[in-house]
Amino acid sequence: MGRIAAGRTNPWLVFLLPFVVFMLAGSFEPTPPADPDHPVRKASGWFSSGIPYTAYPLIYTIKIALTLVAVAYVWPGYRQFPWRLSPIAIGIGIVGAAVWIGLAMLQRHLVARWGWDLEAGKRIAFDPIARLADRPAWAYTFLAIRFFGLAVVVPVIEEFFLRGFVMRFVVAADWWAVPFGVVNRLAIFLGTAVPVLMHPQEALAAAVWFSAITWLMLRTRNIWDCVAAHAVTNLLLGLHVVASGNWWLM
Repeated sequence: MGRIAAGRTNPWLVFLLPFVVFMLAGSFEPTPPADPDHPVRKASGWFSSGIPYTAYPLIYTIKIALTLVAVAYVWPGYRQFPWRLSPIAIGIGIVGAAVWIGLAMLQRHLVARWGWDLEAGKRIAFDPIARLADRPAWAYTFLAIRFFGLAVVVPVIEEFFLRGFVMRFVVAADWWAVPFGVVNRLAIFLGTAVPVLMHPQEALAAAVWFSAITWLMLRTRNIWDCVAAHAVTNLLLGLHVVASGNWWLM
């Protein structure tokens, strides 16, 4: 029992396990079809060959469930960070949503105007309201699951991975002993560069938004402020997508 308890607070597991589970499970998600007239034929995720695009809701739900299991396992490690929240985090989350949407649309316009073809990092863009119209109960259930993943799960696992692990890993060999918010130049650079590489379709938005969250991190030195700002932005982004139909943002 002692080994299990110690494992649940092991820093490598606390900061990496949920994110790794999320990414590995996500590799089975089928991507949108190249030909909209044949929406079941193409599924080109890393391991999703043969999985129809229509199976995305099920695969995503399984991904969130597995990630929650990982989060529950390392929750004692999360609790080592005292829960407190600064009002500025909410403000940055609100402004950040507007900035993200605006810059993402600008980049999309520029890409279309200049004829660039950026396949990497395209969103799944699954509209459950339209694609599951014949099963409205499942459509809205999945939409709720999608919002839970977007506004709750993703902010926690991404911030703990990026700011709890990556940005401290490059500061010292015993990175787990580095106080949260203590950084060097490389850490600040990676705090923006890594998310930009993860969001190539919204590189402009990612560069500005994640830099702002790094500023918040340095100001409050509180990981939950970063999670809260991330959650607010993602929630507002999701509401915008549903209201506008811009599913390419999700």
